[in-house]
Amino acid sequence: MRLADHTTTTAAEALESVDVAVVPVGSTEQHGPALPLGTDFITADAFAEAVTDRDDVAVLPTIPVGVSEHHRQFHGTLWVSPETFEEYVTETIEAVASHGVRKAVFVNGHGGNVNALERAARRLRGDGTAFAPTWNWWESVPELSDDLFDSDGGHAGPAETSLLLELAASLVREDALEEAGDGVPESWGKSVHGASVGFDTIDFTPTGVVGDPTEGSRVAGEELFQAASEELNALVDWLVDKPFDSLRSTDHV
Repeated sequence: MRLADHTTTTAAEALESVDVAVVPVGSTEQHGPALPLGTDFITADAFAEAVTDRDDVAVLPTIPVGVSEHHRQFHGTLWVSPETFEEYVTETIEAVASHGVRKAVFVNGHGGNVNALERAARRLRGDGTAFAPTWNWWESVPELSDDLFDSDGGHAGPAETSLLLELAASLVREDALEEAGDGVPESWGKSVHGASVGFDTIDFTPTGVVGDPTEGSRVAGEELFQAASEELNALVDWLVDKPFDSLRSTDHV
């Protein structure tokens, strides 16, 4: 169920059967000339939607702005500091934990959020508040992505383009896909003699894209979405089955 759809009185009853809070987090940032600024929170929200039919899950409102300053040179990008983002997500989980839901999943659509989310998860477990791992959709189906695409991509490349064609095709400028992939690298970042010198996205890609977005397709997006959604449901099942006290222990794995 989606928590925000309830009233305070109906939430009181619904939360009695909830074991896991799902928190979609993304970003509002450039995804080249073909994909919308909301790509990351659109995908996170869609994956969270895939578990809303479960009575043991409460899906919280999507957090649409994340750690994206490295895209700042591209118009429309919004960002907060890693510290602000970490505090915000930590306090959000603290709030839902106060209602008795102490297991959670961050359903993440943006790689730039990962470090802050992991720090938040350590703090929440360390003080006994909650157990809240981060689920990155792209890490749940790496073999499928390898099978579907020749280009590795990573940002507005074939995988994200495919997902958006499946989830929000009207927001994709398909006539700009070729332009988006013009002169871009196949992998993220820039290295010189073993040192990372690609501090901002503009340092290594002229369009803001990494990978060939023309490889994307709606058929591939449907496959990715279905497979990753199954992985998310499996993770939720795992969390439901684990007593909270066992998750607090460092030897729970």
